[in-house]
Amino acid sequence: MSDTALHDLTIVELGQLIRSGELSPVTLTEQLLARIEALNGPLHAFNLIVADRAMAEAEAAERQLQSGQQVGPLHGIPYGVKDIFDVGGLPTTAGSRTLGENIADKDCTATRQLREAGMIVLGKTITVEFARGIAGINNIQGTPHNPWHETHHIPGGSSAGSAVAVASGMAPMALGSDTGGSVRAPAGLCGTVGLKTTVGRISRHGVFPLSWTLDSVGPLTRSVEDAALVYQAMLGEDLNDDSTIGIGPHDVLPNLKRGVKGLRVGIPQEVFFDNADPEVEKAVRAAASVFSELGAHVENISYPEAQTAQQVRGAISSVEACVIHADRLKTQVDDMDPVVGPRMLQERERLATDYAGGLRDMHALRRSQLAGSLRDIDIMLAPTTTRPAIPVAEFAETMETYVALSKIYSDNTATGNVLGLCGLSVPCGLSSGGLPIGLMIYGKPFAEETVLRAGYAFEQATDRNRAPDLGWAL
Repeated sequence: MSDTALHDLTIVELGQLIRSGELSPVTLTEQLLARIEALNGPLHAFNLIVADRAMAEAEAAERQLQSGQQVGPLHGIPYGVKDIFDVGGLPTTAGSRTLGENIADKDCTATRQLREAGMIVLGKTITVEFARGIAGINNIQGTPHNPWHETHHIPGGSSAGSAVAVASGMAPMALGSDTGGSVRAPAGLCGTVGLKTTVGRISRHGVFPLSWTLDSVGPLTRSVEDAALVYQAMLGEDLNDDSTIGIGPHDVLPNLKRGVKGLRVGIPQEVFFDNADPEVEKAVRAAASVFSELGAHVENISYPEAQTAQQVRGAISSVEACVIHADRLKTQVDDMDPVVGPRMLQERERLATDYAGGLRDMHALRRSQLAGSLRDIDIMLAPTTTRPAIPVAEFAETMETYVALSKIYSDNTATGNVLGLCGLSVPCGLSSGGLPIGLMIYGKPFAEETVLRAGYAFEQATDRNRAPDLGWAL
């Protein structure tokens, strides 16, 4: 089987080949490492590649198959790890030079679960420093290159390297985290699938924190079914993360292919289409028509909670980040990324009353939406980001530009974090400039089964086989 065929395949397709004996995990890992060697220079998705370790894990996976051991759908599948997740024996730098010597002594819960499922670590993917940015810019380790354009465009962040790795075929899946859009924004801007899970579904233990209130874990993949398989493998209570206590696992796979007939779909009239690029709005509204054609009941809805959530968002994550980095902000700001450290110093001036009021308002909004706006709705549709990717140079022209554009690109995603929603970004078209447009499918808290079901139905009904032309990079 050719390298081209392998790097275009989904986890589901690769897994079927592995379990049938047509494909060896060793061959697959070799091919992906070769693709990383060819593409990581121009695309800069990985800051650490562990080729010897990956090959050893692939050989172990192959021995298990040869022994006749029963294996699951993720067995022998390589993946990338956002560099805020601990992998035993590897550094976790969180995109910062201040953590260069931070070697993990054991796996975080999520990477342990994926290792137990038979997955193989290829390396660490670049993140915005401390996951503090929606554009994907890292001035310390380098900014990953959105593979859809030869000119250096933003990949989205903070799971920037993960999105670039998946979009370019260097890995069929990469882990991400989402506090204000850090899975969905890069997925939308790089043309992959990205799942933002409800806080409590997946343990954050061993994941370098940004905001203990809002942090969540999710995969970036090539297909919705792939996202569902990886999500399923990471579910479960963990005493090391009390957000998961009392939230048992659920099985999203039996209903994944059930379709959307009868689902109640809302198009929110507040916030999500504000100042949207006309091509983005057209693509998302065309996607809504697909849901109608598939038998869903689509209607415009009023969602005032989203408007208020815009005012709450910064008061929570920024204060918690300043607490997490209190010592670093006293002694190591000069070593931090110049667009991260100075902003955190400003955010440190927020009052405790702002934070307490933000938490109060957040919980009130979450209660209000369930009793009102979302009571009769199963999912909502909106743009993942209201604009396609733009050149890095344009985004980072000045600090004022960086801050203003960061808000624009994170408005639609961060609102969902404040409101406790789960969400899925799926590709829904390309701009006239050939850049991906993402459709965000929002669900109520803990409604991942419905969100994945809706995403799968849309994906199957539309053209999902688009990949960037990487001739300029090879």
